[in-house]
Order: sequence, then C-alpha cells, then structure tokens
Amino acid sequence: MEKNNHTVTVFILLGFTQDPMIQLILFVLFLMVYSMTVVGNITLIVLIYTDSQLHTSMYFFIGNLSFLDLWYSSVYTPKIMVTCVSEDKSISFAGCVSQFFFSAGLAYSECYLLAAMTYDHYIVISNPLFYAQAMSRWLCICLVGISYICGFVNAIILTSNTFTLNFCGDNIIDDFFRDVSPLVKLACNVKDSYQEVLYFLLASNVITPTLLILASYLFIIAAILRIRSAQGQLKAFSTCSSHLISVTLYYGSIFYIYSRPSSSYALERDKIISTFYTVVFLMLNPMIYSMRNKDVKEALKNVYKMTTS
Repeated sequence: MEKNNHTVTVFILLGFTQDPMIQLILFVLFLMVYSMTVVGNITLIVLIYTDSQLHTSMYFFIGNLSFLDLWYSSVYTPKIMVTCVSEDKSISFAGCVSQFFFSAGLAYSECYLLAAMTYDHYIVISNPLFYAQAMSRWLCICLVGISYICGFVNAIILTSNTFTLNFCGDNIIDDFFRDVSPLVKLACNVKDSYQEVLYFLLASNVITPTLLILASYLFIIAAILRIRSAQGQLKAFSTCSSHLISVTLYYGSIFYIYSRPSSSYALERDKIISTFYTVVFLMLNPMIYSMRNKDVKEALKNVYKMTTS
C-alpha cells in the first residue's frame, strides 16, 4: 500500500474466515437476515402509512426508525455477502469513504432518534390527555429532521478527519466493514487532535443521547409510580417496553465495542458484536415493535383478512 492516502486505490477486507465452506454458510445466513430485515421493515412502514389507527406520533417515530434501519442494513450487508462468495474482497477508496460516511451518519442518527422516541414515550405516559397536542406533527417532523441533521453533520466531521490520515501500513482490514478502529490501525502518525475529535463525537452522539434517555426514563418511572392502579402501571410500562429493549440492545453493543480499554480487545469477539448492531439488530427492530404491540398486530390481522377475503 502507498505511503499516503491520496494514492490509495483499494482496501482488502478479510471478513470472518477464509474457509470457502464457512463463507458459503455465512453468505446464506446473511442473505436470510438481510431478507428478513428488508421484509420486516418495509412491512412495518407500509402498515403505519396505510392504517389510520397507526397515524400517531409514536408510530411516526417507529416508521422512521424502520426506514433508517432499512437504509442502514443496505449499507453493509450486500457488500458483506459479496465478500463471502467472491474471490475479490477489495473495496475502492471512494467506496470505502462512501460506506464509512453513510454508516456513521445513520448510526449517529439512530442514537438521536431513539432519544427523541424516549421523549415521546414520556409525554404519552405523563400527559396522555394532552398527548396529541403536545406531540404535534410539526414537532415530530422537527425531531426526526434534527436527528438526521445531527447524525450526518457529525458523520462529515468523522469522515473528513479519518480519511485525511496518512495510511502507511498494509491495506488489509481484518474485519468485514470499515469502522474507525480498523482504519486507524492502518494509519501512521495519528495526531492527538484526531483522538480529541473521536472523544467529541463519542460525547455528542452517544453519551449525550444516552443521558437524555436515562433522564427521560427516570421521569417515566416517576410518572408510572404516580398511577394508582397496578393495571394502569402495567399498561404504561408496556407502552415503552419495546423501546426500552431496542435501546438496551443498540446502546449496549455500542458501549461494549467503543467504551473498553484497548487492552481488552479481542478481534473475533468484537467482529461478532459488530455484526450484531450493524446487521442482526436491524432485523430485530421490526420484530420488537410488532410482536409486542397490540395495534400493529391488529393492523397485520386486518391486512391478512383483506388479502384472503
């Protein structure tokens, strides 16, 4: 590989294994996961768009989360499948930059969107009578728009700083996608200013939304405890249970990967965790928000009746 990043033309992705049989098995698994991700998220988006009972701010956020997950899954998974079955495991420099930018922008946007959804859950539990007025369509659109703007502005900062590094090692990435850590390992003379950028991005895109989510859930718990009946408390908790599961899975995997000391890194283990939040999690989200949601299940039944009648 050349000594500076302006002459780099390709990166080589090693993926999970070099065994052809295991690669074929992985291809089938990724194909199944990607197919379920696409079908699940598209189904949820169509249901929310067509069923008038789902035209509330809560489902507006869920629909946008499904759209984001559908987009996010298409950034990585098709290339991973190609890498599994093709002898050519290279990706161009421009392709690497593009994939890195969109993956960072969508991941950061999801962090903010999950925080916005927490606020929505707080309003519906604490002020159910004024929920429709408090969470107006305009406010929902603004919150979703801000989530995307913040996510992609920070992605521009990360991408521009990362790909102005001087790469002086091998051009081989021992992973299945282009994350910060594998790329930094290929760079030389990483300045302290770049580390400061990473700390800033971690604080603004992960820690800040996490603190907002935790604060919102403290208010949610307080609101639930003020409900006198046990049945009312259970109903209120079930309203935000799906979101709580989604937040725990997504943020848990991110913090596990990026908040540990470098001495505790284990390459194969970290590949599996990275696969979870970049591939598997995106398949689980529509299941979490449909299987645990009475309104969505009712909408599915109505669609089934219409198609079979």
